[in-house]
Amino acid sequence: MEDKSSQTSEQSQDVQSSLTPGEPPVDFMHIKLEENEPIDFGTKDFILKKAREVCKCNHQTIITFFCQLFPVLDWLPRYNIKMQLLGDVISGLLVGIVAIPQSISYSLLANQDPIYGIYTNFFCSIIYVAMATSRHNFVGSFGVLCLMIGQSVNRHLQLAGYDDNTGSLLVGNATSSSNGTGTCDRSCYAITVALSLSFLVGLYQILLGVLQLGFVSVYLSEPLLSGFVAGSSLTIITSQMKYLLGLNIPRHEGVGSFILTWVDLFRYIQNTNICDLVTSLVALAIIIPVKMINDRYKDKMKAPFPIELLVVIIATVVSYYLNFEERYKSSVCGAIPTGFRKPTLPDTKLFSSLAVDALPIAIIGFAMTVSLAEIFGKKHGYAVHANQEMIAIGMCNLVPSFFYCFASSAALTKTLLKESTGTQTQLSSLVTSLVLLLVLLWIAPLFYSLQTAILGVVTIVNLRGGLRTFGETPRMWQLSKLDTVVWWTTMLASTLITTEIGLLVGVCFALLCVIFRTQRPRAAVLGKVSNTEIYEDQSAYRQLSSIANIKIFRFESSLYYANKDYFKTALYQKTGVNPVLLAARHHRAETQAKADTGNRKSVFNTAFGCLKPSKKRVEKSPTGIRLPSLDMHTLIIDCGAMQFIDTTGLSVLKETRHDYQELGVQVLLANCNPLLRRRLRDGGWAAGAHGGQLAFHSVHQAVQFAQQWYHEQRESKERRDAALDPEDLSVQASL
Repeated sequence: MEDKSSQTSEQSQDVQSSLTPGEPPVDFMHIKLEENEPIDFGTKDFILKKAREVCKCNHQTIITFFCQLFPVLDWLPRYNIKMQLLGDVISGLLVGIVAIPQSISYSLLANQDPIYGIYTNFFCSIIYVAMATSRHNFVGSFGVLCLMIGQSVNRHLQLAGYDDNTGSLLVGNATSSSNGTGTCDRSCYAITVALSLSFLVGLYQILLGVLQLGFVSVYLSEPLLSGFVAGSSLTIITSQMKYLLGLNIPRHEGVGSFILTWVDLFRYIQNTNICDLVTSLVALAIIIPVKMINDRYKDKMKAPFPIELLVVIIATVVSYYLNFEERYKSSVCGAIPTGFRKPTLPDTKLFSSLAVDALPIAIIGFAMTVSLAEIFGKKHGYAVHANQEMIAIGMCNLVPSFFYCFASSAALTKTLLKESTGTQTQLSSLVTSLVLLLVLLWIAPLFYSLQTAILGVVTIVNLRGGLRTFGETPRMWQLSKLDTVVWWTTMLASTLITTEIGLLVGVCFALLCVIFRTQRPRAAVLGKVSNTEIYEDQSAYRQLSSIANIKIFRFESSLYYANKDYFKTALYQKTGVNPVLLAARHHRAETQAKADTGNRKSVFNTAFGCLKPSKKRVEKSPTGIRLPSLDMHTLIIDCGAMQFIDTTGLSVLKETRHDYQELGVQVLLANCNPLLRRRLRDGGWAAGAHGGQLAFHSVHQAVQFAQQWYHEQRESKERRDAALDPEDLSVQASL
C-alpha cells in the first residue's frame, strides 16, 4: 500500500511539473477574468441620443451633410488637372464610343425605342458623377436589368391590348404623348411603363439607403449572382435570336418562356430572313475574334479596339446604300429623333402592378453597383460607402424617370473598360455624357438604316462574361460543392422559370444551404500536437496524441434549436459513449439482477447481518447505479466555433453534463467567447459545481485542470482505502 501511495504521489508531482515547469502549481479554480459590464442603452435613451445627433444643426454639420450626400463637393476642389485630366478624357471618350451601340442594342432588349437607351446613359452618367463614392463605376443600361424591364413592359403591353409587333415598336411615333394629353401608341405606352418602373426602382433604393439597409446585398452571394447572370445571359441570347434570324415571333413571358421561345424559333425557322442571318454571321465572325484579341493583349494595348462601333457604322452604311429594308425586308431601327423631350410624370395608375416587378430590379441593380464599386475600391485603395452608393443609384433611377429613361445600374462591360483605360475620377463620365450628347443632338438620325440583327449581335457578344462562368464551374466544384449547387440552382431557375422567380429561388436556396451548414456542421475529436498547447482534429492530421482518459470534442457551429439533436448524435458517436443508453442498459441489468438474487441476499443477510458493508465503501455513480469503468473521466467541449447559443442550446449543454455525470464523467467547456460565457453564467450552467469553474479560456487549460482534478480524486480515494481494515476490504471485494 505504501508503494502504491508513493507511486501515485510521484505521478501527481510529474503532472504538476509538466503543467507548469519551474513555477508553482496552478490553481485552476480561481483563474477568472473580470468582465466589463455590457453597455445597454434603453430604447428611449437610444432613440433620444440618435435624434440629438441627427437634429444637431450648425454650419459644420450642414457642410458635412452635403459633402456626404454629394461626394463631388469633396473631391472636385482637390482635382489635379495635370495628373488626372488626360486619363479621364481618354477613358471617357473610349467608353462613350462603346456606349453608343450598346445603348441602342439594350433599348431593344428593354422593349424600347433606341433613343431612350441613349437618354438613360446620358442622364445617369451625369447624376452618378455628383453622388457616387466610386471612382470607376459607369452607370447606364445593363443587360440583365434591361431583360427584366423588357419582360415587365411586354407583360403590361399585353394587358393593355397592344399587338406584339416588333416592327411597330422600333418605328413607333416617338413624339406621341405619354402623359395622357394625346394618342399614346405602343411605343409611347412602353416607355410610360418603363419610366414608371424606373421611378419605383429608384424610390426603393433611396429608401433602403436612407434607412441604412445596404446590408441586404450580403444575401446575394457571389455564386448566386454569378448563376443569376449566367441564367439571364442565356435568356437574353434566346430573346435576341429572333433578330439574328429575322423572325417575327411573339415574345413569351412567365414560366417556361425560355423553352417556348426556342420552340417557336424552330417552328418558324423556314421563315428566316437570309439577309439578316448573313449579316449576323458576318458581324459575329468579325466582332468575336477582335474581342478575344482585345482581351488577350489588354495589358499591352493602351485601349481596346472599338470593333462594335466600327461594325455598327459599316453595317449602317451598307444597309443604307443596298437598301436592305425594302429589297430584303430586313428590320431596321427606323427614325431616331434628335434633341430632348419635355419632362413627364410617371403614371401612378401603374404603380400597383409595377411594385413587385421593381423590387428585384432594385436589389439586383444595387448589388451589381456596390459589388463593382468595392472591387475597384479595394484594387485602387479608396473607401466605398454602400449606403451612399444605394442612394446614388436610386437617384440615377428616380430623377431620369422624368426624362424618359428606364432603370439602370453599374454596367459591367463599360466599367471594366473605364478602369482599364486609366480613368482617375468620375469626371470621365462627364466626357462620356458629352459623346452621347453629340449623338442625341446630331448623329442619332444617321442610324436609321441600322439592322436590328446588328443590335442583337452587339447584345450577345457582350454576354461573354456571363457565359464564361460555365467554364469555371468545375473549379468551383473542387472548392465548394455546395456553392456550385447554389450556382446551378440559380442559373436553371433564372433560365427555365423567370428571372425574378429565379432570383428568389436562388436567395432562398442559398439561405437554406447556410441553415444546412449550421444544422449539420463538422464535429471532431481533438488530439494534442506534441510539445505544444495546440489541439487539432485527429481525423485531419497525423501524429496527434490522445490525452489519457480525456475526450476533447469540437462542434464547429453555434448551438441552437435546429442542430441540438445532431450535436448529441455527433458527440455520442465521436466519443464512443452514449450516457443515456449506457445508464438505461445498466439500470435494466441491475434491476434484473436484484430480482434474480433477492431470495439468496435475504438468506445471506439474515445469517451474516453483522457483516453488512457501509454505503461509503461501495463505489457508485452519482445516482447510485453500479456502472463499469470507462476509458474517460473528463469530456471537454471546445466551443471556439460557437458564436452563440440559444435557450435550447443551453438546455442541451445542461442535459449533456447531467447525463455524463451519471457515469462519473465531468464535462468542461473551453474557448468560450464573452457572450457565450455570459449566457452560461446567466443560465446557471456552473451553479454549485467545482466552484463554478467549468468554462475555461483554452482547451489546454481545461486539460490541465482535468488532469489535476483526476489525480486529486485518485489520491483522495487511496487515502480512504488506506483507512479501511483488511477484513472490511475483503468483505467489500466479495460483495
